[in-house]
Amino acid sequence: MDAIEAARAVVDEHHPDALAAFLGGSVVTGRRTATSDLDIVVLLEGAPAPYRASLHYADWPVEMFVHTETTWHAYVERELSKRRSPLLWMCAEGLLLFDIDGLGARLTAEARKLTAAGPPLASAEEIDDRRYAITDLLDDLMGSSDQSERLFIATELVRRTGELALAIGGSWGGGGKWLARRLETTAPGLSMRLHHGLRDVLNGRIEPLVDGVDEVLDQAGGRLWIGYRRTGTP
Repeated sequence: MDAIEAARAVVDEHHPDALAAFLGGSVVTGRRTATSDLDIVVLLEGAPAPYRASLHYADWPVEMFVHTETTWHAYVERELSKRRSPLLWMCAEGLLLFDIDGLGARLTAEARKLTAAGPPLASAEEIDDRRYAITDLLDDLMGSSDQSERLFIATELVRRTGELALAIGGSWGGGGKWLARRLETTAPGLSMRLHHGLRDVLNGRIEPLVDGVDEVLDQAGGRLWIGYRRTGTP
């Protein structure tokens, strides 16, 4: 089965009473790979939604995200506050497989409006938290001579630096491949500089990565350690 046929069939088998369904992810874009799965959002009137499940269907790996209209809004609202909403993007950019009563069309319109508006701005407190964490990792990297330690410190630095760049750039966040894809437009060239910096760390040179991380930190106010303070919850 092709992706669309398989997606419709799996929804019909598991939820024949579904009101609407979307097929999102790489299979509906030019970024499809040999391991791409079917990301399917299913809308029901009620139980057993909400839930998420992974399965195989017709040789396709499938991830189903099953919601009611109410839980869809609740999940999107929660994810929006984190500036990272896979659910929202699956409905904004995905293919509407079917739409029984117009719910799918309404959610498509809302998802596209929200994604176009962009995420909420990162707070000054969040930016400072990120600066502090990265500064601490830089100190660890510069103080370590153990290559095993350096590998994990540098890898964490690359991830956190990419996330900071997205936050200060007002971009949607992402993890894994989506972190790289968001950086392509928000901070062109940064992924490659971090890639080269990480490679140099593995070869015993930390300076290129440190310079690349500092370049992003400087856009956010520079390194932060002395004077950083957070009050805990009693």
